[in-house]
Amino acid sequence: MGSGKTTVGRIVADALGCVFLDLDAMVEKKAGTSVAEIFQSSGEPAFRTLEATVLADTLKRYAQGDVVLALGGGAVLNAESRKLLREKTLCIWLDAPAEVLWERVCGTSDTRPLADGDFAERLAARLPLYADAAEVTIDTSGLSPQDIADEIIISCL
Repeated sequence: MGSGKTTVGRIVADALGCVFLDLDAMVEKKAGTSVAEIFQSSGEPAFRTLEATVLADTLKRYAQGDVVLALGGGAVLNAESRKLLREKTLCIWLDAPAEVLWERVCGTSDTRPLADGDFAERLAARLPLYADAAEVTIDTSGLSPQDIADEIIISCL
């Protein structure tokens, strides 16, 4: 959360001339409601189950096509999702220190259900999962979205 996945993903997809997809938006479309509402009405476990299903379906659907897919920060919590990411994608982790990420998301808890005081602890717990899923890691600290996109394109060509 706050790494720039959606913003940077759009830039990369545009530069490469491919489709951009945001997993959270796809989950919202399938559920017919917002991520925040899913968390509030059904809880995080229900959201994570739906997220994993939509991710698996999306990877099957776009298996032969070029697509940039921005995942939510918790998508790696599901072991099967991490396995799919390793096997079926070039997974890129947009990393930054917790303080930088928190500064970016501070005040967005109405649209980001996990943007709360447990942010740093949640991030620390997820770091090994991000490392497990990602083939490429880019430190986004101090970089503009365009700079990050350029790093991705250079790293992946």
